[in-house]
Amino acid sequence: MTLQEKNNEEDSPRFRPGDLVTVRVDNPGGHFRTPTYIQGQSGRIEKLCGIFPNPESLAYGGTGLPAQPLYRVEFPQSQVWSDYGGPAKDKIYVDVYQHWLEPLST
Repeated sequence: MTLQEKNNEEDSPRFRPGDLVTVRVDNPGGHFRTPTYIQGQSGRIEKLCGIFPNPESLAYGGTGLPAQPLYRVEFPQSQVWSDYGGPAKDKIYVDVYQHWLEPLST
């Protein structure tokens, strides 16, 4: 497999709108783009925002390759914040890169 083929495979979107996902729990140290308050949370893919260079690599002068699909993920507010007192239908939307997402285990 060539480097280009590997990059194409890694940057191919794995999820579609409506898919259920879980955000990985990790603390890689240094710069990372996934808020800790959504780590371990499960949500629904709302949309694919596009494919972009990996900002976690770019932050340290890297190439940003392989590029990563970026998704808008919807989470129920009451699931994210245990003391949330607003309407049950309220959602929070967070943009999350693919390498932080796993298919929801059922």
